[in-house]
Amino acid sequence: NGKNKLEKFADMASYPHVFEYPYSAVDNVPFDMKGKWHKEFFKNDNPIVLELGCGRGEYTVGLGGCFPIEFYRVDIKGARMWTGATESLQAGMKNVAFLRTNIEIIDGFFAEGEVSEIWLTFSDPNEESYQATDSTYFMERYRKFLVSNGIIHLKTDSNFMFTYTKYMIEENGLPVGLITEDSYHSDLVDDILGIKTYYEQQWLDRGLSIKYIKFLLPQEGELREPEY
Repeated sequence: NGKNKLEKFADMASYPHVFEYPYSAVDNVPFDMKGKWHKEFFKNDNPIVLELGCGRGEYTVGLGGCFPIEFYRVDIKGARMWTGATESLQAGMKNVAFLRTNIEIIDGFFAEGEVSEIWLTFSDPNEESYQATDSTYFMERYRKFLVSNGIIHLKTDSNFMFTYTKYMIEENGLPVGLITEDSYHSDLVDDILGIKTYYEQQWLDRGLSIKYIKFLLPQEGELREPEY
């Protein structure tokens, strides 16, 4: 699309399903939708699924078109988010919303037990600080609003994120549903796993394998960092 960033931000400011709360706003403005997503926004009791990370919202739009589940895309890159936000608005999708904020404060927007699943799709790993979105630091934040034994999906091209997550799961004895180092050459690909993001297609075109892990996150027990 030929629109520049300012035009895209102006569009999103007018979208009824886009919420923008960067760092500066959160300290001064309480987020009044917290704990009320089912009742006041989606107006039903369907499970809420979050997609976290950097991208254009392809998973959120793709998943939202398949199931009677509420999908919520969270990112700080507003210009990228515009693509999915615009597509879902034009398609009249009522079960999709977008939140532009910093991932570090994600637990300020959802109440205890309000979210059922989280998708981490091609998040940027930070090997030096272990602050990738699949780290125990973030898992503790997810616990604040995820149902007990809520599902975490990690889909990544990063060997580091995949290997780290495997070690973290083993260190903490987390239940694993599915795991593959090459999802498109496995028998796991279905309507959900087959959704390709813009960046994912780039990795595939370069011959990189796409890795996938699905595991459960119980509420009890202190999470330990793996020795990695």
